[in-house]
Amino acid sequence: MTDLFKKYLLADHSTRVQVVKLGHAWRTGMAHQSYPESVEKLLGELVSAAVLLASNIKFDGALVLQLQGDGPVALIVVECTTDLSIRATVSLREGQEIPEDGTLQSLLNPNGNGRFIVVLDPDREKTNMQPYQGVVPLEGNTVAGVLESYMRGSEQLDTRLWLASNPEYSSGLLLQRLPRHGGSAHVDDASADETWARVSHLASTIKYDELLTLDADELVHRLFWQEDLVAYEPQEVRWHCPCNRERVGNMLRTLGREEIKDLLSERESIEVLCNFCGKPYHFDAVDCAGLFADGTGSPSEGKPSIH
Repeated sequence: MTDLFKKYLLADHSTRVQVVKLGHAWRTGMAHQSYPESVEKLLGELVSAAVLLASNIKFDGALVLQLQGDGPVALIVVECTTDLSIRATVSLREGQEIPEDGTLQSLLNPNGNGRFIVVLDPDREKTNMQPYQGVVPLEGNTVAGVLESYMRGSEQLDTRLWLASNPEYSSGLLLQRLPRHGGSAHVDDASADETWARVSHLASTIKYDELLTLDADELVHRLFWQEDLVAYEPQEVRWHCPCNRERVGNMLRTLGREEIKDLLSERESIEVLCNFCGKPYHFDAVDCAGLFADGTGSPSEGKPSIH
């Protein structure tokens, strides 16, 4: 079964192991988005990374990961809420060629101005916490390398990540050494060091293709069958973008009756694409007339992306 996140804890409580594998959710997200293979691969890896990291947030809200660059890829952004709902998108620069063998650095950071941005966005209705944003240079040759560097430098947490993606699946494995407080206070440094070195070595034997072909239980068993692990209840991951036809209709209504009429004089219908997930919405003349059935027709500030 795909679209599951699973968490395990080493018996000495010094290290956590987390695995995610997305199938249906990943394919749903890409159903209305089309990117070159090298770009889609980076996006898929960042999606699994977001799930692995968002699962450890201690508040209701969302984690947003952004790769922002000066190359042919302007922005890759993934949002994962604490209930493990995800959405993601990419912004490409017009007129710039995407190489088939494009890498993180060549696609996003050819001139050294790329940035990795982490946003912790608490739910304003459930918490009094303020949003937090961390920005660091885009250092590393892979998505996993960028995230490991960020976690080590900004969060002071030893973290190892293995990420993989193809058109069918997005998956990832995370190891994280826990600080010596709470449940791990009884573990001495030497023992924790030994555990970390051992499980890191075991995890590093995983191959890229194995992340994509093995389910979470089989992957963990293959790597850590000699370890004593405490397993937590698995969590389902789903793709969710809040766009819907009603919201799009409300955006069109803000254009005003006359502008909608002018647009329809140039084309048979209006096509609106969600700027985040790419889902298309079709409004013909009858649909547009229904937007103003209540007699309103005054424009306001926002404008949707119309194609």
